[in-house]
Amino acid sequence: MADLRSWVGRRESAEDVISPAPLSRLAVTLGRDDPPPRAGDPLPPCWHWLYFLEAPPPADLGPDGHARRGGFLPPSELPRRMWAGGRLTFHKPLRVGEAARRESEILSVTAKQGRSGDLLFVTLRHEISGGGGVAITEEHDIVYREAASRSGASRPGEQPPRDALWRREVTPDAALLFRFSALTFNAHRIHYDRDYATVTEGYPGLVVHGPLTVILLLDLLRDEAPERTLAGFDYQALAPLFDTSPFTLAGTPEMLWAERPDGTLAMRGVTKFK
Repeated sequence: MADLRSWVGRRESAEDVISPAPLSRLAVTLGRDDPPPRAGDPLPPCWHWLYFLEAPPPADLGPDGHARRGGFLPPSELPRRMWAGGRLTFHKPLRVGEAARRESEILSVTAKQGRSGDLLFVTLRHEISGGGGVAITEEHDIVYREAASRSGASRPGEQPPRDALWRREVTPDAALLFRFSALTFNAHRIHYDRDYATVTEGYPGLVVHGPLTVILLLDLLRDEAPERTLAGFDYQALAPLFDTSPFTLAGTPEMLWAERPDGTLAMRGVTKFK
C-alpha cells in the first residue's frame, strides 16, 4: 500500500473539442428524439463522458480490456474494477463546438476490507473547462475487488424510497451496452464479452456501465423537470445491473435511483439545483 499511495497527487491533462457527432449518436443509442445538436448548444448533464477518451494501443491493454495499470492509475493486483460513485458540480454548461480541457488528479488511494474481501478505492478529481472557464468539477470513485466467489452468497440489497414521482423501465440489451462502450471507447470486457463476464469474472450476464446508469437517471430528471437547472449530483453505485432483465429508473426532483429486478437499489443519487 505504501507504494500504491505514492500515486496520490499524480496529474494528467487532456484536450478535446465538443463535437456534435458523439451527442447525436448517444441520443440515438438511448432512443431519444432530440433535435440535432448545433454550435453553442449546452451539453446535457454528464454527456461530457463522451469526450477526453483514453485510447491506449492494443499492446497496452490488460486481460480485462482496460489499460494496463501502473500508468496514471495505481497498479492494483485486485482483478475486478468497478465504477463506485462520484460527486459532480455543474458550474456552467459545456457547449457544442468549443475547445475544452480536463485536468485530472489522483486524490486518494485507500485499502479496505469488505464482505467480499479486499478492496482498493481510488478517487480522482477532474476539472473540466470550456471557453467560459471551469464548467464541471468531478470526483470519481473507482473500486478494485477480489475475484468473484463461487459460493453464491451475497449481501441483502437495500430497499429504494417509496415516494417516486417518476418511473421508467429500461431494457439493457447487448446492443445498447456495445454501443455505449463504443461511444466511450471503453474496452472493459464485462460490458460486451459475455464469456469473459460470466466465466472469468463470475457475473450472471453483461454488466451495465455505471456512467450509462447515471446518464439515464439524469435524462429522466431533465425529461420530467425540464424547468430545473442542475447544479450538482452526488451518486453511489450499490449493486451491479445486468443485461439479463429490465431495470427501473425512478425518482423525485431531490433524489434519483435505479432499481434492480428484485426491487433493491442498484444506484442512488442526490440532486442540487441552482
